[in-house]
Amino acid sequence: QVQLVESGGGLVQAGGSLRLSCAASGSIFSINVMGWYRQAPGKQRELVAAISSSGSTNYADSVKGRFTISRDSAKNTVYLQMNSLKPEDTAVYYCNLAQLLRRYWGQGTQVTVSS
Repeated sequence: QVQLVESGGGLVQAGGSLRLSCAASGSIFSINVMGWYRQAPGKQRELVAAISSSGSTNYADSVKGRFTISRDSAKNTVYLQMNSLKPEDTAVYYCNLAQLLRRYWGQGTQVTVSS
């Protein structure tokens, strides 16, 4: 069993920054991919950024150059630094861990960007 606990969401003005954190606990294997997805009202959940246990990263085109994903493997924690936030970044952000052909999700944290 794996548990993911997110923190760091909130309300920020356009152009501002937020940092999301996600701590994983339980049966964590050394080879995995951790990432962040988001879901805005009326839209499908979409990948924001992901990082493998080897450090390879992948970003959605809409956040490239503004968001940075990183991880502390010793702490099983993944971070998402979000800069130059836009109103269209408003969504619930979900942490995800993929390992051994299974996916685990956090409860989600709200990010609201005001114009």
